[in-house]
Amino acid sequence: MSVREFGGLRRRLAAAMETSGEWPERSPWLRDAVEALPRHAFAPDRLWQWTGHAYVPVDRATAPDSWARLVYAGPDDAAVTQLTDGVPSSSLSCQGVVVDMLDSLRVEPGHRVLELGTGTGWNAALLAHRAGPGRVVSVEVDAELAEAARGRLRAAGADVTVHVGDGAEGCPEDGPWDRVIATYAVDEVPWPWIAQARPGGRLVFPWGRLGHVALTVADDGRSATGWVQGLATFMPARGTPPGADWWHVHDARPHGTARPFPHDVRALRDDAHLLFALRVARPDVIVVPGPAPGPGPSGGEPVVRLHDGAASWAVLTGHDGAAVARQGGPRRLADEVESAWDWWTAEGSPPLYDFGMTVTPDHSFVWCGGPEAGPVGERPAFPETWKSSAPR
Repeated sequence: MSVREFGGLRRRLAAAMETSGEWPERSPWLRDAVEALPRHAFAPDRLWQWTGHAYVPVDRATAPDSWARLVYAGPDDAAVTQLTDGVPSSSLSCQGVVVDMLDSLRVEPGHRVLELGTGTGWNAALLAHRAGPGRVVSVEVDAELAEAARGRLRAAGADVTVHVGDGAEGCPEDGPWDRVIATYAVDEVPWPWIAQARPGGRLVFPWGRLGHVALTVADDGRSATGWVQGLATFMPARGTPPGADWWHVHDARPHGTARPFPHDVRALRDDAHLLFALRVARPDVIVVPGPAPGPGPSGGEPVVRLHDGAASWAVLTGHDGAAVARQGGPRRLADEVESAWDWWTAEGSPPLYDFGMTVTPDHSFVWCGGPEAGPVGERPAFPETWKSSAPR
């Protein structure tokens, strides 16, 4: 594919982001950086495409048009760049999410920036475009990915140092850091990320594979607090056990009981704010929305499957006050989701942007409305010094 044809795909993606309002007004530098550092310059020659049944390779040499369309698919489309045991383990992240997270990081020229998870190197290159030469250090656990990223960064003229190591340990030898960003999801924030940041420093990372969070380090360096910034779906840290899927959990204990379910199941498919609240209140319950086969609106009755990755499952079907829950295993997951849903409704159905997180060396918790409210579901009083004065 020619440079001219790449230009057409790039313009289409930029226009799609313009239409959906995904170019952040407070960070105009991002559009300039994306223009200067095109995605295809950081994509490996082999990408992987999901067919609905399996991942198949798409090679630049033999299928250049298909390869380019994967690179520039859309604002919310990532390109899978690596499989490990048949499961995606690295990607060229969605352009819309990359831009959103970098906007949340609020990088300024001269900042020292630590990135955790180099991947293709594109995110690090964008950071260096803003922070300046020699100001960005990236840590990648996969030595082959790290070496490939170094080559792409050199070719793009981006002065970034790439280390091979465990991102959870940060990079103490090159710190302290003004900004820290992770490109993989964590459920618990590694304390070294905060300990290696300067007081007042900012951290951005995907939390729980559903939303990304920005924390500001307290003046004494002993805590960090901040708000959820938006939705982000990222791969977990390398080595995170994948857990069983719904079918394996169900098939191990197929017998269950049925009862009416009082909520409209369609909301679990369509309402990102509800899904985020359930993730906070029931972090180990996995929600798998999807249509059922058969006639009817939207391809059939709405269906949502729940499981805990271990031994309990549920399936919710129906809508408009006629939903049914069937559940099995030692836990009653439909009951747990109903309880959490009732809590969210009683709180006034707060959007995901009303949630945030506080992290200390030995404790972290997610709150709603402000850190002084305490952990979701517990609501104890916390000292006034834990309140965040940092902007969102």
